[in-house]
Amino acid sequence: MEQNTVRENKMGVMQEGKLLLNMSLPMMVSMLVQAMYNIVDSIFVSKISEDALTAVSLAFPLQSLMIAVGAGTGVGVNALISRGLGEKRRDHVDAVAANGIFVYALSYIVVAILGFSVVKPFYNMQIGSGQENIMELGVEYLSIAMIFSFGLFAQFVFERILQATGRTFFTMISQMTGAVINIIMDPILIFGLLGFPKLGIAGAAIATVMGQIIASIIACVYNLKKNTDVTISFKGFRLEGRIIKEIYIIGLPSIIMESIGSVMTTGMNLILMGISSTAAAVFGVYFKLQSFFFMPVFGLNNGLIPILSYNYGARNKKRMINTLKYGYMIAFLFMLVGFAAFMLIPDKLLLLFEASETMLAIGVPALRTIAFHFLIAWFCIVSGTLFQAVGNAVYSMYVSVARQLVVLLPVAYVLAKIGGLSLIWWCFPIAELMSLLISVVCLKATAKKKLADFD
Repeated sequence: MEQNTVRENKMGVMQEGKLLLNMSLPMMVSMLVQAMYNIVDSIFVSKISEDALTAVSLAFPLQSLMIAVGAGTGVGVNALISRGLGEKRRDHVDAVAANGIFVYALSYIVVAILGFSVVKPFYNMQIGSGQENIMELGVEYLSIAMIFSFGLFAQFVFERILQATGRTFFTMISQMTGAVINIIMDPILIFGLLGFPKLGIAGAAIATVMGQIIASIIACVYNLKKNTDVTISFKGFRLEGRIIKEIYIIGLPSIIMESIGSVMTTGMNLILMGISSTAAAVFGVYFKLQSFFFMPVFGLNNGLIPILSYNYGARNKKRMINTLKYGYMIAFLFMLVGFAAFMLIPDKLLLLFEASETMLAIGVPALRTIAFHFLIAWFCIVSGTLFQAVGNAVYSMYVSVARQLVVLLPVAYVLAKIGGLSLIWWCFPIAELMSLLISVVCLKATAKKKLADFD
């Protein structure tokens, strides 16, 4: 009980900026390592061929869908556990953890079935005929990533439980270890080093699932050995529909929001493949590069959610507002660095991926145009964290739907018809402006409906 009291006091008493760094910094560091892995993985794949890089880029929508399910469910589990701790309901916290693990297991089973059935039709939809090499490489890569994704889902649930109880340092260790294993095994398995067989693009997929499995084992052990706020046990386990419903009331909008990103990337790939396969490769490289600046902000969010949820449960409006201010400031600084990098050194960033002259001609103006959305995205991302923490995650969904489906894809299609590749990339800053307007409206509604009667 003493440890619980100390942790509760930290969440409710420690100076907000210090608390946010204490909670978020380990996650931000681990997310940076994850982003580095994303970039290094694609760099190694690009050394196979541009077709291989395009194949991995086209796999992104389904990989994004898996992450959407894992991350969105984690938002619900994280918020309910943190809120339960704030309300001092220990039995409820344990029940949330057990039911959360159960729904993650079901999620993996669904994804594995899809891995056997939809991968080839998915690639065929995006590239059609005449791109057999890209098709073969993509099916090989994505099938492995989906069928063996049990490590991904186990990693999500055990890390989210650690985060919800404030043990983000352990989450950092598990994530960083998984990413480092991935980075090390990538060249070994792709190129057949140290006596291993040369597996090509399949080696990249195997390295990915290896890292996920090892990270999930580490996170599980930390929960069992170090997490005194949650007891993970299936002895006398009861499936509680009410808890699962609450998890998805909070998490489903986030799942939909992330899944919309999958729809958006599929739509963009269809538009770009109609112009040039190299343009689709540039789009894939952009997503890898932007993760280096967005992933730390998502790590910041992982620290924000339990703090905001705890103080929402404790009805402490002042601490919530102060924490948000620090969150906005830190997120803006990361996005400013991203803007500068895309504007000043786009050619050097693209050359990391063995960019051809054609890829540079397309990619340099593309990255400079897309860069403007960094100056807006920070506000929308952090605002979405507040919506999730207070149970208004549906607002985040509204913002995402408006940005990626209502605006981005239609604008991309129109701009492609009007000016081709010279104009299409402006769809990103245009869509971000729309999400900014809706975020402001939703913030005002949240303050009025959720926080007006708080102290």
